Amino acid sequence: LTSSLPHFLTSSIAMNVFFDVDYTLISTYGDLRPWVRETFEQLIVDGHTIYVWSGVGIRWSTLRYNKIDHYVRNCFEKPLERHHEQIPKLGVDPLPDFCVDDYQEIIDVFGGAVIRPYYQPDPLDLEMHRIYSAISRGVSPPRRKRLA
Repeated sequence: LTSSLPHFLTSSIAMNVFFDVDYTLISTYGDLRPWVRETFEQLIVDGHTIYVWSGVGIRWSTLRYNKIDHYVRNCFEKPLERHHEQIPKLGVDPLPDFCVDDYQEIIDVFGGAVIRPYYQPDPLDLEMHRIYSAISRGVSPPRRKRLA
């Protein structure tokens, strides 16, 4: 199935890719969005490192339940305000190079790509294909502020 992902461009720069959880990776009901496993697998093959963060806390149990925890290097609580000020307090290390989130604000702060919210299970959802392509092309340069 991994070969079904769009492989027409790959980034030569390994990135720390941060994914949100609710409505990004899983639906309101906890169902895993289609193509998450395959996308994570291919991102790792491409040399990227996957991190997960959530505004409601550290979500290892959600990742284990959906059997995607083995793809993820680490989980963090996501800052919801005063983002750069909160990063060290929340122990987020390394900093994100590319974020995938259903909230534009996170992308505006850290760079990355906004994903269409995944509220209801939809086996025809192909957002992860678009996200993989965006990461591979490095569409959004990181907008991170260097911490002193």
